[in-house]
Amino acid sequence: MSNQKLLVIIELGGYPDFTTLYTAKGYTVEQVTSMRKALTLLKKNRYDVVVCEFNFQSDFRDRTSSLESMMAVLQRQADTRVVVFYEDEFEHQFQRVRERFPIHAALKFPIDEERLAEVL
Repeated sequence: MSNQKLLVIIELGGYPDFTTLYTAKGYTVEQVTSMRKALTLLKKNRYDVVVCEFNFQSDFRDRTSSLESMMAVLQRQADTRVVVFYEDEFEHQFQRVRERFPIHAALKFPIDEERLAEVL
């Protein structure tokens, strides 16, 4: 088994826990429930993959979500792959983030577990 590290950020949730899939793919999994905790970890550690949600937040003045803050931190870790789960209704806002940052894969809710396995 490899010792690749995967960080899961579950802010809203409401979908299946894919930890079994992640570990079956050979990842050591860490999970947090806030972007603030994730940013702290990302500044101290390197991850091979980060799985997170795009949560559109219209009240942000200069960005669409906390995903942009995370991507800015990850710019210093170019080899980290980011997998984002998003809602169909926010695809337009998410597309703006994708134009600015390298997203490895984007999966629309409901998450297809086979597709998730493929992108890992």
